[in-house]
Amino acid sequence: MSETPSSSSSAPLATGRSDGLSVHHRQHSRGQNTHINIPAATATATATHLSEADLSLPTDSPTSANSNLNLVNDRDYFPYQPKSLAGIATRSFCLGIAVTIGVGATGATLLYTSSPLWRLPFFLAALATFHFLEFWTTAAYNTRAADVKSFLLTANWPGYAIAHGFATLECLLTNTFWPNRAWAPFGSGTLLCLLGLALTVTGQVVRSVAMVQAGPSFNHLVQRQRSSAHVLVTSGIYGRFRHPSYFGFFWWALGTQMAMGNVVSFVAYAAVLWKFFSSRIKHEEEFLVKFFGQEYVDYRRRVGTKIPFVP
Repeated sequence: MSETPSSSSSAPLATGRSDGLSVHHRQHSRGQNTHINIPAATATATATHLSEADLSLPTDSPTSANSNLNLVNDRDYFPYQPKSLAGIATRSFCLGIAVTIGVGATGATLLYTSSPLWRLPFFLAALATFHFLEFWTTAAYNTRAADVKSFLLTANWPGYAIAHGFATLECLLTNTFWPNRAWAPFGSGTLLCLLGLALTVTGQVVRSVAMVQAGPSFNHLVQRQRSSAHVLVTSGIYGRFRHPSYFGFFWWALGTQMAMGNVVSFVAYAAVLWKFFSSRIKHEEEFLVKFFGQEYVDYRRRVGTKIPFVP
């Protein structure tokens, strides 16, 4: 996966002198005065910083008129901006609800009915968990890169949404009108369903662990220039898979379709994902060879991708 006023006037809080800056703060509860001397150089630097900083809040903020003294130029964290805290909170909240509904509905359907439609809430829970962990692992282990797009909710849009929408529709129709169909050869439907569940969990774990171990070296977008934090990770899970995050998503996606009993979607997912990752790996490794030279060439020769027909 691949993954830019107003203020009110008030009395001065400090007075500057040639020998420093004196700040007087009255402690009303004790009836005492506290006198702090700050060197002139520090005072000048502080004043310059405050004069250059953008201390305003968005005009729609309820505290824009009286909290400007506590702010710095952090507009990226304001609503509708790349690192919007409101946007991150909203997405996390919605994904949490989706996981709760998915897990609860899956369990209830399996416990109290014999309907094969437990597969639909299972898919919802798997999707919501995947997208939440994409952001969480980025925020925890590659913090500077974390933003709203790290959830990957709109990655490869609209193809990504179409693929999952089609998979959901196939599962709904086939399990509603042909709930007892023999979709797997030799009566292996139950075995393949369990295998699909195992692949879903394994794929998710491998991808998340890869993101954790790579840390700042992991990015949802192919990097064309090497940053100072970009190092070649060849140990841990990277000693077993050359592109563990791609391996993880590839088998996670196929596992979900196997568990859902989606024959058409399974074939379509396999074809589309293989084409996508084989092309992306080839493109990405052109830059990795430029970044790391012979070190990466030797690593590529030693460790495979474990994705079929992608050496």
